Amino acid sequence: MKPGTPPLQSTRLLDQLRERIRYMHYSLSTEQVYVYWVRFFIRWSGRGGSMQHPRDIGAPGVEAFLSMLATERKVSASTHNQALSAILFLYREVLSIDLPWLNDINRPAHKRRIPSVLTQNEVAGVLAHMEGQTALLARLLYGTGMRLMEGMRLRIKDVDFDRHVIVVREAKGGKDRVVMLPRSLAPALRMQLLAARCQWEADRQAVALAGIAKPVSVHTLRHSFATHLLQSGTDIRTVQELLGHSDVSTTMIYTHVLKVASGGTTSPLDAMQAFAQQAPASPRECREPGALYI
Repeated sequence: MKPGTPPLQSTRLLDQLRERIRYMHYSLSTEQVYVYWVRFFIRWSGRGGSMQHPRDIGAPGVEAFLSMLATERKVSASTHNQALSAILFLYREVLSIDLPWLNDINRPAHKRRIPSVLTQNEVAGVLAHMEGQTALLARLLYGTGMRLMEGMRLRIKDVDFDRHVIVVREAKGGKDRVVMLPRSLAPALRMQLLAARCQWEADRQAVALAGIAKPVSVHTLRHSFATHLLQSGTDIRTVQELLGHSDVSTTMIYTHVLKVASGGTTSPLDAMQAFAQQAPASPRECREPGALYI
C-alpha cells in the first residue's frame, strides 16, 4: 500500500479497483473503462481454463495481452493506451505492485491528425438549421470553445451575466478555467435558466400534489429503485452492481430501510390497546370533584 492511502475495504478485486478509483476522484467514465479492461485482462488470462490472479501474472502475460489487442483485435493506439493505463493502475494503485518491468512497457505512439474545421459560413449554415435547446447548446459550444460535457454540466452559479464570463469547473484534467460569455447568447441563456427554474418548481409541486410529506429529491428515485428491487427478491449483489457500489456494505443500507418499511413487528403499544379493547370496561369515579367517567 502506498503511504497516505487508506486500506481497501472491499474484498473482490473489481470492487477494490472501483474503490481506489473513487478515492482518487477519477471520473465515472474512467472508472467504467478501467473496470472493463481489467475484467477483460483477467478473463483473457484464464483462456486456458485456469483463471489467474493479476498478482501472479508477470511481464510476459501483460505484454502478451497488449500484443493480442494490437495484432488480433487491431485496436487503435488510443484504445491500446487506455488498456495499458488500466492495467498499470491495477498493479500500482490497487495491488501496490510497482515492479521494474511496468516502466519498461512501451506505450503505442498516438498519431496526431489535423482536425476537421468548418468555415464561418459553414458554421452559420449548421446553426441555422438547428432549433431549441440543441441549437442553444451548439451556439454555446461554438461561442465559448467548451467541450460537449462541459456545456452539458454547466450550472447556474457558473454563469456570470454581469461580467459576461462562464466558469468551466473540473474540465479535462480536473482543471477550472474561465471563458467568455457571448453577449448574443445572454438572453437565450437567461430564458433557459428560467425554464430550468420553472421545471424544478413543477417537480416540487408534483411531490406536493401527490400528498407526499417526505423530503424528496432526484436521488430519492435511486433509493426507491434499490429498495423496490430488494423487496421483489433481487439478490443484493445484483443491486450492488446496478448501483455501482464498490462495497456491498453501502448497499446494505437498503436492507435496513426494508426492515423499517416492512411493518412486520407489532409494537407493544398496539398489543396493549388491542387487549384493552377486548377487556370489559368498568365504571369508575374520577377523584376530581364534579366529574364522573363511565
